[in-house]
Amino acid sequence: MQVSRYERLARELGGPVFPGDDPAAADETTAFNTAVTHRPAVVVAARSAADMAAAVRYAAHQGLPVSVQATGHGAAEPADGTVFVSTKAMQGVHIDRAARLARVEAGVRWRTVIDTAAPFGLAPLSGSSSGVGVVGYTLGGGMGHLARRHGFAADLVRSVEMVSADGEIRTVTADSDPELFWAVRGGQSSFGLVSALEFDLVPVPEFFGGALVFPSEAVEDALHAFSHWAPTMPEAVTTSVALLRLPAIEEVPPPLRGVVSLALRFGFAGPSDRGEALIAPMRRVAPPVLDSVAPMPFAAVDAIHMDPTEPMPAVTRGGLLRELSPAVVETLLAVAGPGVDVPLAMVELRLMGGALARPPKVENAVAGRDGAYSLSVIAPAPPQLTDIAPVVAGGVVDALEPWSTGTSLVNFAGNGGEAALRRAWSGDTLQRLRRIKAAVDPTNLFGGALTVREPASAGAR
Repeated sequence: MQVSRYERLARELGGPVFPGDDPAAADETTAFNTAVTHRPAVVVAARSAADMAAAVRYAAHQGLPVSVQATGHGAAEPADGTVFVSTKAMQGVHIDRAARLARVEAGVRWRTVIDTAAPFGLAPLSGSSSGVGVVGYTLGGGMGHLARRHGFAADLVRSVEMVSADGEIRTVTADSDPELFWAVRGGQSSFGLVSALEFDLVPVPEFFGGALVFPSEAVEDALHAFSHWAPTMPEAVTTSVALLRLPAIEEVPPPLRGVVSLALRFGFAGPSDRGEALIAPMRRVAPPVLDSVAPMPFAAVDAIHMDPTEPMPAVTRGGLLRELSPAVVETLLAVAGPGVDVPLAMVELRLMGGALARPPKVENAVAGRDGAYSLSVIAPAPPQLTDIAPVVAGGVVDALEPWSTGTSLVNFAGNGGEAALRRAWSGDTLQRLRRIKAAVDPTNLFGGALTVREPASAGAR
């Protein structure tokens, strides 16, 4: 009896494969952002790079695009009709203490790397939530609590193990293929499926951080104070402010329930006495409702942002600002401040500069080095707000457009489709990415919300 190609794929894999409509596939395809629902043709639960390669070869033979997901934090658009490769079972981590290097497989979350490196006094350039996947975060750039001193996570990548469009597993470095190595670090997964990354770790002997949360009546003063204080911070400080609309539930302190508050996030890679002196001016602005700023091990950095740990539906938008002038602050308060009744979960401004503004030792395609502040907007998107959330989130970004650099961080670009693509990279960078894309994936096998491709009118499929 003739064996179908699907059956041959199933026999070749170390992990399971499902038809896209199989209820068992949902455990692999559900994204952290539940506003995005994937409807793939086939789901491959990869256990190894070899499984990923088999999936790519199958997709190419069937004429189907390929999509990939580890945790689904970066899900922006549905991966419909694809061969969907889930990497969450690929959990290998190796730390080379002497070389200060980590090698991680495609499904690893930052929490595993942080905890594995901590006994050696080392840390990765992880983000605000340790539940995010390492690979997707890093391929988009990656800006975390050590960013202003050490740069983007992609800047410290040494090598990339990836499956190319021909279904082969290859290791890409600055020496082996400098153009592809440039592109994949910042250009996301448009050039192949990344099965493992090797990157530098950094020593963090002391860390001081936490959050100050100001009540609604102090938001305006605290935001203006931040605009003057933040630019004076040394590169060892990474900080942000977020306008938060917390729900009126018992878990939220009474002064913050159902109103807009302001959370100041602060991380300092240095001694606590110096950290106390640096944060002191913001403590004097107004009495915070919550104050968690204190000495902490780097492994506890999730306490700074206190990001949600449970999946939720949301629409995100983002951008980069040239400045945080009084006019920017007043505009932000006018569209998202305490006196405005709109369904927003968060509007955050992260201080950039320092190492984020400097070229890395090995050039890459990471966007955003021209920004003084990163803007990120999150609007809740349950079914009753599906149509409203994009308008609300986009309205904040549009209001601040006069102070925009015209670009955005790839990881914070949000559910913007082609509009997000146009803002993600400068024109020269985008054209270079497209040339490399055409060379390594001429049939556009690898997809995603920010797929680097020519517009449809130019003939790309």
